[in-house]
Amino acid sequence: MHFKLIIAFVDSDKTEQILESSRTAGATGSTIISQARGEGLEHNKTFLGLNVETPRDVLLLLVEQHLSRTILESVAKAGDFEFDSKEGIAFQIDVEDAIGVMHQIEALETTVEEKL
Repeated sequence: MHFKLIIAFVDSDKTEQILESSRTAGATGSTIISQARGEGLEHNKTFLGLNVETPRDVLLLLVEQHLSRTILESVAKAGDFEFDSKEGIAFQIDVEDAIGVMHQIEALETTVEEKL
């Protein structure tokens, strides 16, 4: 079984709805890194030397490759990424190898067979 890693940078207030949407689309787990900071095309605004920005979370989703595009699209839709450029960003990368995921493989076998 081959995996992809979906990495999403999202507003922390949308984390739960994005995770719920990704689970519905087939994700079997996630890792959340809280309080990340980032900057896009424009510099962040400051007030009296303090950054004025919404807290971000980084979501890491190790997903089966046949489900990855559907999950990525569900993340984008739940996070309104296409609606507003400041809502977040998500992308996927190939995973060459992974260990510690046998329980996910067992749970995914039936789901992936149905998709194929």
